[in-house]
Amino acid sequence: MTDKVAVALLFGGRSSEHSISCATAAGVLEAIDRDRYEVIPVGITRDGAFTLQPDDASRFALNREKLPEVEDNGSRILWPDSVATRELSVVDRDGVRSSLGEVDIVFPILHGPWGEDGTLQGMLELVGLPYVGSGVLASALGMDKHFTKTVLQQAGIPVAPWVTVSAYEWSTGADAVRDAARELGLPAFVKPARAGSSVGVTKVKDWSELDGAMEIALAEDDRVLIESMVTGREVEIAVLGGRPGEPARASVAGEIVVSGRDFYDFAAKYLDAPGIDLVCPADLTDAQLAEMRELAIRGFDAIGGEGLARVDFFLTADGFVINEINTMPGFTPISMFPRCWQESGVSYPALIDELIQVAIARAA
Repeated sequence: MTDKVAVALLFGGRSSEHSISCATAAGVLEAIDRDRYEVIPVGITRDGAFTLQPDDASRFALNREKLPEVEDNGSRILWPDSVATRELSVVDRDGVRSSLGEVDIVFPILHGPWGEDGTLQGMLELVGLPYVGSGVLASALGMDKHFTKTVLQQAGIPVAPWVTVSAYEWSTGADAVRDAARELGLPAFVKPARAGSSVGVTKVKDWSELDGAMEIALAEDDRVLIESMVTGREVEIAVLGGRPGEPARASVAGEIVVSGRDFYDFAAKYLDAPGIDLVCPADLTDAQLAEMRELAIRGFDAIGGEGLARVDFFLTADGFVINEINTMPGFTPISMFPRCWQESGVSYPALIDELIQVAIARAA
């Protein structure tokens, strides 16, 4: 019998951000307080199989030569068969079923579709398991850049001008899309509506590049955003949701300084590619930081966020513009979200503890 909190750590998944989720799992497995928590590592393969994985951070560490991956070891996780129990079971490759005990909280550190977009959150709601992070609606809103912008705009928060294009609209009326894009001006960014880690994003510097950028983005999603490029400093801030009755709070800010690349892409974020410097804390006045914190929390509250988020801004000559809200941001030890909190006095292990404890309090 143990009095430790049982945490089912979910990672991997079907999205193109599978490996980044694995790297986040490595960080959490390494840093979580083993005196307080018992971890059940549930890895989701690229095909969507829920498997029991070894409790070994080194297996999932980020390696630029070979990105980490959840391998199908033949095991299958069985979720509770009703809300009357929180028991998790596993069937091994030989068909033998065994209990993993009752789960107190699920920590879904998945990025992108089928994990960060409300789908997994809906599954957990159906089986009655509490979890870390935003609920179904906020996760879906945060994942979809079009609807994030729509909600923020309605809340009076500045966002970059954009047009949203479906695969059908592109295939049947590409000329009209090109005309609408030209009204935004150059440079422009073409992005999948529902993807993260800069996957599928292209900076268009000449209109001859638009068609190729659309193809890249449409390979990730059937809806695409074309956005005006915003000229300004790229700054980010981390938000932690509060316990019931408590407000959300925001960290110090970090800044992405781009010197030798077109933008902060996947390789720069996770493979240590050159041309990007991450500065934390960012060089902001007290007034600028206060305004950024206030806007970040307003944005977080506008989408109904819970648990955590990273809010990305541009600081322009006219003020702050929100670029996006990420409801399950990169959470490796070197990612901006934990780094912003470390610079605010919250260590990586303490941050993991806070996220779990807030989720437990909200589920009580």
